[in-house]
Amino acid sequence: MSGAGSPALQVHAPDVRVAVVAASWHEVVMAGLLGGARRALADAGVRPESVTEIRVPGSFELGVACARVAPAYDAVVALGVVIRGGTPHFDYVCSAATDALSGIAVATGTPVGFGLLTCDTEEQALDRAGLPGSAEDKGHEATTAALATVLALREAGHPRGASGTRD
Repeated sequence: MSGAGSPALQVHAPDVRVAVVAASWHEVVMAGLLGGARRALADAGVRPESVTEIRVPGSFELGVACARVAPAYDAVVALGVVIRGGTPHFDYVCSAATDALSGIAVATGTPVGFGLLTCDTEEQALDRAGLPGSAEDKGHEATTAALATVLALREAGHPRGASGTRD
């Protein structure tokens, strides 16, 4: 959900349980992404006691953490940043993290908010991090998208039970 054409989602989800899984690399960018996620949860009326934040070392570790917690939550939000360097490491981490997160959503039926920034430069990451002066707030967008998906599935008759299992 980037730039022109992105939907203007407004959600009210006070009864949704959410796990926010965030990488630790690039502290300033991650602070912005987490701040955006927290704002989105507050904007949607999600109760603070219904939110769990989990920190992992890097973006590669997002997959295993999200896979472990997805069955117990209505939505999971994955936040991280990978900045291109001079080696193929960027491509491997971005591909592995993206594949893992999309696979978790499909396998578990738990919406996963994709807040993984894959940027060429630190400046691009900062511009998407939701910090003062940033052009975009990807933490907020990813969280709102996950919440909106939970609500859409409920509306379509596919809710999850309080225990995290499908009804």
